[in-house]
Amino acid sequence: MRPDLNFSDSNSMTKITEEPKVQPSLDIDAALDKTESYINENKKSLALIVGGVLALVLVYFAWKFIYQEPRKEEAAIAMYKAEMYWQRDSFNLAINGRGDTLGMAAIAEEYGSTPAGNLANYYLGVSYLRTGQWDLAIEALEDFSSDDMFLSSMSIGMIGDAYMEKGDVDHAIEYYLKAANKNANKFTSPTFLKKAAFAEEDRGNKGEALKLYEQIKVNYPESQDAAQIDKYITRAGGTVK
Repeated sequence: MRPDLNFSDSNSMTKITEEPKVQPSLDIDAALDKTESYINENKKSLALIVGGVLALVLVYFAWKFIYQEPRKEEAAIAMYKAEMYWQRDSFNLAINGRGDTLGMAAIAEEYGSTPAGNLANYYLGVSYLRTGQWDLAIEALEDFSSDDMFLSSMSIGMIGDAYMEKGDVDHAIEYYLKAANKNANKFTSPTFLKKAAFAEEDRGNKGEALKLYEQIKVNYPESQDAAQIDKYITRAGGTVK
């Protein structure tokens, strides 16, 4: 016979009670005592660390305000005089200076860490290009850096010009394409795409030249370089639509 299981009396069920969880207490006083003890034991080391940080901060501000700021002004004054030669296309004078007037080469070397010294590298690169000194032009332009949309693209593109003059077509195309893709815009990008296309044609690669001409036509239709792009597309074997 099966046993008679009776669940009717709920009071007969065993009640399970959970023991309350004990939260760990934080001994704040003990923690403070340990911290104070650590500081007392390491006073010399901590003082050296703090002193070293303060010394670095003081050196930085001394360098910035006592040394760097006056040099910026000196470089700007020297740059103004050399730029006058450059604007008159007196490129040798712009490079080397005359008398007590520094040239771009000296400004770039002496004040390279200043904005004017950095810009001197750009002027120097252009001057070397205009005087046929291709390797020096590449070196100067590679030392130049700028966030300006046009100057940054132009400096890279002129490195391509220097390589092209050297007969290094591969590097010329590489830099022309870098310049075209740097801060892409309708002014400098189509110019350097066209130069890259010309270089591709020079080495008999009309297929790649055609792609570049068509890129100008599609992406920069309002640019000056797109005005006669159809004839270049035709010359490279393409069809004008």
